[in-house]
Order: sequence, then structure tokens, then C-alpha cells
Amino acid sequence: MIIDASNLILGRLASYAARKVLLGEKVDIVNCEKAVITGSRANIIERYLQKVHRGIPLQGPYFPKMPDRIVRRTVRGMLPHKQAKGREAYKNVMCYIGVPAALRDKTLETIEAANIAKASTLDYLTLKEVSRQIGGKVD
Repeated sequence: MIIDASNLILGRLASYAARKVLLGEKVDIVNCEKAVITGSRANIIERYLQKVHRGIPLQGPYFPKMPDRIVRRTVRGMLPHKQAKGREAYKNVMCYIGVPAALRDKTLETIEAANIAKASTLDYLTLKEVSRQIGGKVD
């Protein structure tokens, strides 16, 4: 299953992907930099900066700064990643910035329930903008 993350709300996308991998499917998520996070700009950036600066620099915990890694980490948060079934399921989740050449000819799916267009009155930021604000090197 290949999911196009363009204009999809990150949490809803991640819960959908987590449910699919727990059922045994392999899930590839493309265009991760176009996923959105709802809320006010200041609150979103503050929350993600807290996650990045949490812990001790040489010991962790480490929080990713690139959009594809943030999406994968969000999916991990919705899996029982400390149990064997969660670790095995997590191996079946791959996230990409843009669409890689290997997946270009395949059909991309979208999740209608997670589309930001349904909630057009909400404030939101794309994951690309969030990544830039927390120090990620996104093109």
C-alpha cells in the first residue's frame, strides 16, 4: 500500500498506517513533507522544539528533524513498539520525501477522512515548515 501524504493530517495518517501494518501490510508513505499538523503556528513549533531539545545531547532521547523521519516516528508512537509484534510491524513502515523512482509508476492512495480540506477552518502548518523551524535541512 502506498499512501500519498499530501494535505493529510499527520495524526490521522499515522493512526491509519499503524492499523494497516499491525494487520500485516507493508505501508509506504510518500510526499511526507506535504503532510499537515493542525493548530496555531506558535504552539506547533514550540511543541516540536521541546521534543528536539528533550534529554541529554549525548545520551538521548533523539527526535528526528526531517519530515520523513518525523512521520515514521509518529507512526511508531501509535504502535506497541516495545513488544515483538510492534517491532515487526514498524519494519513494514517506510516514509519518503517526494516520490522515489521505484514507486513512481504505482498507484497512490489517499485517506479521505484525514484530508485537511474537510477541516478548512483550522489553522495548520506543513511538515516541511515545521522541519525547517526545528533545524531540519529540507529543500
